[in-house]
Amino acid sequence: MPDDSLLDELLTDAEERMAKAVEHTSQEFSTVRTGRASPSLLDRVVVDYHGVPTALRQLSTISAPEARLLTVQPYDPSSIKAIEKAISIADLGVTPSNDGKVIRLGIPEMTEERRREMVKVARTIAEEGRVRVRGVRRDVLTDLRGLKNDGDIGEDEERRAETELQKVTDAAIAKLDGALQAKEKDVLEV
Repeated sequence: MPDDSLLDELLTDAEERMAKAVEHTSQEFSTVRTGRASPSLLDRVVVDYHGVPTALRQLSTISAPEARLLTVQPYDPSSIKAIEKAISIADLGVTPSNDGKVIRLGIPEMTEERRREMVKVARTIAEEGRVRVRGVRRDVLTDLRGLKNDGDIGEDEERRAETELQKVTDAAIAKLDGALQAKEKDVLEV
């Protein structure tokens, strides 16, 4: 008698891992610049802080006091030059300026060309998410084939599980595609 709980466990695990991949991709989307100022724009900025690569969020308070302005207030004022350099290197399309205590980032209106570049970045992030989801599917298919080869499940159970796995995969890919469409709309919105 095949162990249905083992198959359910495999499918549940796949669903959870795919959901994490979708969540990670959604978080990555928040780092793609739109026309508005958002503190998440600086999430990928890494500062060389005394020789140690450190996330900007760990070194400062980031806020968006206005629709087109971000402020970065370092906890350690001596790190202001390193933070400015890291922001410049990050190629965000913004120029940092500081008054010795706070770095201000004016968020310029994005050109049509820059919007298209940001859409390409979003599509790349979405494709990376799809690859992660497909990787989970591949891992589970390998596990299913192993179970069938070991005689733990029959061919019918394997096919049923593969069908369920494909449904879970399609749902995760659909969520990614929906998130991508929303991000593209947000980026292209003038």
